[in-house]
Amino acid sequence: MLIKKPADIASSEITPKSLYLNRRKFLLGVSAAAGAAAVGLKLREIASPSAIVHAGSTIEGIQKSPLSTTGEKLTPLKDITNYNNYYEFSTDKYQPAGLAKDFKTRPWTISVEGLIKNKKTYDLDSLLKLSAPEERVYRLRCVEGWSMVIPWVGFPLSVLINKAEPLSKAKYVEFTTVLDPKQMPGQRRSVLDWPYIEGLRMDEAMHPLAILAFGMYGEALPNQDGAPLRIVVPWKYGFKSAKAIVKIRFVEQEPVSAWTKAAPNEYGFYSNVNPEVDHPRWSQAKERRIGEFFKRQTLKFNGYGDQVASLYSGMDLRKNF
Repeated sequence: MLIKKPADIASSEITPKSLYLNRRKFLLGVSAAAGAAAVGLKLREIASPSAIVHAGSTIEGIQKSPLSTTGEKLTPLKDITNYNNYYEFSTDKYQPAGLAKDFKTRPWTISVEGLIKNKKTYDLDSLLKLSAPEERVYRLRCVEGWSMVIPWVGFPLSVLINKAEPLSKAKYVEFTTVLDPKQMPGQRRSVLDWPYIEGLRMDEAMHPLAILAFGMYGEALPNQDGAPLRIVVPWKYGFKSAKAIVKIRFVEQEPVSAWTKAAPNEYGFYSNVNPEVDHPRWSQAKERRIGEFFKRQTLKFNGYGDQVASLYSGMDLRKNF
């Protein structure tokens, strides 16, 4: 299947997918080395995505979403799949690719529960049939200061929410990720209080930009990128986009997120990308796009402010960080 890409991005600007598939091992090239050096990382041997994407996992019938970010170069697949924040596997950025290689994502169920009319446990295939798959090109900005531009495949989170029919008392949506220390070695350490929990206010979860993602670059998500199902909330720091979701619960009280529980003075519930609000240990004013040498200015709400700023009208974004 051809990689879908925004029409206004020249094919010459996108690293061909064929360079990364059907190979067992490869080394980072010159351009990737420059990016790695820029963030103080060593070259390492990394696993090919073909070793971790299940056979027959090409996603058919993908529609290009008009909500896609345009005019930006996509981050190469090899970088997306080999530089990951996934503490369930490792706190190292490179190790999740190898450690997640044999992670089992089938069978998989997602429980939808809480303050809703239609409680249901979906198997993965039935949940993915709720809406046609869309390609959404979104920026991902990590709290540590690096960023990517990724062609996600998924559908609006609001589709599932509308199907669930929340009660009037439901003010928040809580996401619980899988707890499986046998497969996830990082969960054998008390880095966080497992399982990983995240949450959104109901209006955030219903926003058209928030998606349930199950693929990227036209294929099923690689394990180290959150397979088989994750959320993507592009105006927030990356840790808000919970991976490997097994439960979605509608609640009245604000959920206590994993990182907020671990360090409430560093990781607030909202965690909107904001260059004006520094992390206690570093500035958030600039970021480094993976594959680039020089830093760039961080955009408020990760550049999606014209679409989401109204959600926070009247709020003190320094207090509600």
